Amino acid sequence: MRRVVVTGLGAVTPLGNTVEEFWQNLINGVSGADSITHFDCSKFKTRFACEVKNFDPSAVIDRKEVRRLDLFAQYALYAADQAYRDAGLSEQNCNPDRSGVIWGSGIGGLNTFFKEVEEFAKGDGTPRFNPFFIPKMIADIASGHISMRFCFRGPNFTTVSACASSTNAILDSLFYIRMGKADVMITGGSEAAVNEPAMGGFNAMHALSERNDSPKTASRPFDVSRDGFVMGEGGGALILEELEHARKRGAKIYGELVGGGASADAYHMTAPHPEGLGAINVMNSALSDAGMQATDIDYINVHGTSTPLGDIAETKAILGVFGEHAYNLNISSTKSMTGHLLGAAGAIEAIASLLAVKNDVIPPTINLENIDPELDQKLNFTFNKAQHRTVRAALSNTFGFGGHNASVIFRKFAD
Repeated sequence: MRRVVVTGLGAVTPLGNTVEEFWQNLINGVSGADSITHFDCSKFKTRFACEVKNFDPSAVIDRKEVRRLDLFAQYALYAADQAYRDAGLSEQNCNPDRSGVIWGSGIGGLNTFFKEVEEFAKGDGTPRFNPFFIPKMIADIASGHISMRFCFRGPNFTTVSACASSTNAILDSLFYIRMGKADVMITGGSEAAVNEPAMGGFNAMHALSERNDSPKTASRPFDVSRDGFVMGEGGGALILEELEHARKRGAKIYGELVGGGASADAYHMTAPHPEGLGAINVMNSALSDAGMQATDIDYINVHGTSTPLGDIAETKAILGVFGEHAYNLNISSTKSMTGHLLGAAGAIEAIASLLAVKNDVIPPTINLENIDPELDQKLNFTFNKAQHRTVRAALSNTFGFGGHNASVIFRKFAD
């Protein structure tokens, strides 16, 4: 099969609006959580989140166009523009008919939907809706706008699989290039769900942390006192490119995307399989697709949302797949710093995993004070500080409501 490499990255996250800032804050163990500023949350059970800060879309998007885009699409264009420029792409060095966009978003334009319905409810029942209501709301619009920005006329669609959405988008992009149907793909995902319906809905499910007195320590994967995830927002973009195409244009190469897998728990609407069966299957599938053994992996960026059930199930799955080698691995949850970006989580965690491989640095799991006694105490959860080691390959896991599981593997690039 054709080999696929990563030649460009872009990020807008709670830890910074460039890849460099995101990465430095990640390895320094900085929390992106703070009190919510997007809306009045005084009556909500959870009053904090990991918001994107100092975001100015006009740096990339025309001010008139900004009004026609939901925030999740603004994040998408912002991250994609960074990645395109980082890769050194242009109309001269890539064929638009063989270049595409596959994006991921679990919810899409929820904020737009809420605001339009809210305005309608305030009125007299006369249907006065913004003509951009539907185009702003639909989840696939981000990939459409990215393709129009760069005139990419190849494969173009959006994957929706809850928190696994952008990992599935990366997987699909990998497969299209492998199969010879494209040479260049912009992929990743974005989400903007720090708003009333999302926070209220997840609160109603008892899924969010309610540690309002200490937001920065609220996301605490694997800790015995964890009480739910912290909402995050933002977007991440990767340029995937067929190896020979990248070589011919002299592109820099961050690393190689060597494989991935997808599976279903087929168990419960929101809870993970208690023995991690779907997670076991997806990690085994990713290793098989990459042609690798469990012993080839040095780091796992876990789904690790800081929920009571999820962290236990994923740890059981890792032991089930990696056996004794699990004790040689570094494991960390970068959600302890970024919060949970829902459909965009896979994109920014793929970037974190790739940069761990490139730089031989493992981002930490912060806020880990007392490991849950139900977890194997011998596992290396990369407590609170980054660790330096040779990282030959990294596995990134994402699991979504509905039992959707997706994993990808990045490896150091070598001829």
